[in-house]
Amino acid sequence: MTGASVLGAGFASFAILTLGLFGFAAAMTGQALARRWRPVRQLLLYALLLAAGDRFLLFALFGGTLLSAGGFIIAYLLLLGAALLAYRLTQAQCMVRQYPWLYQRAGPFGWRARSDRILATNLSKEGQP
Repeated sequence: MTGASVLGAGFASFAILTLGLFGFAAAMTGQALARRWRPVRQLLLYALLLAAGDRFLLFALFGGTLLSAGGFIIAYLLLLGAALLAYRLTQAQCMVRQYPWLYQRAGPFGWRARSDRILATNLSKEGQP
């Protein structure tokens, strides 16, 4: 089995179109959903639509196989991965930017409660009867 038979097109055209053009579109989709506080499950549908568009353009522009199950699944997983990566990066950025008194960055993909906030909460509890 060659790469072209699995992908449904040549590797160069698959890389340029799927990873370049549609990968960028998937990342922008993930970023837009995170900035609008949409649930992550919406990415599943949008990545499916992007993968279908990718398969069609590979067929129309490069003469690839339109109904290549392997190529569609690989494209879907790559595009979903790019969208999820961008979603989580943007979500962590938005949480820290919108609630700076509550959260601080914990790496590129996460956030945690501010340590000074926890200390202030514990001190105020000690002063109560």
